Amino acid sequence: MKMSYTVLGTNNMDAAINFYDSLFEDMGTIQSFKTDRMNFWQFEHSVFAVAIPYDKEPATNGNGTMIGFDVESEDEVKRLYAKAIELGGSCEGEPCEKGQKFSGYVRDLDNNKLCFFK
Repeated sequence: MKMSYTVLGTNNMDAAINFYDSLFEDMGTIQSFKTDRMNFWQFEHSVFAVAIPYDKEPATNGNGTMIGFDVESEDEVKRLYAKAIELGGSCEGEPCEKGQKFSGYVRDLDNNKLCFFK
């Protein structure tokens, strides 16, 4: 089994699209599909999306929920961490060795927690 897709809720689709378009711009992803409530980016083996919740209630981040992006190098961890902060994200742990991985943690504009690791 392998993970196929990840969807995070947003309360501001335009801001979320701008954040993730800019964050992913050098990663070989493409914005592959968009509807009135969802926007998708295609990676080599998976899809990432942001969505306005189907029940039309406000999007909230999950306590303990985190999305991990396995990237090519420690430099890419540092670059993505810095880019997310530059785009208005917030720090949840600067890039460094953590256990067996080099990782950096941020929150996006909707307070969803992201991890970039190598």
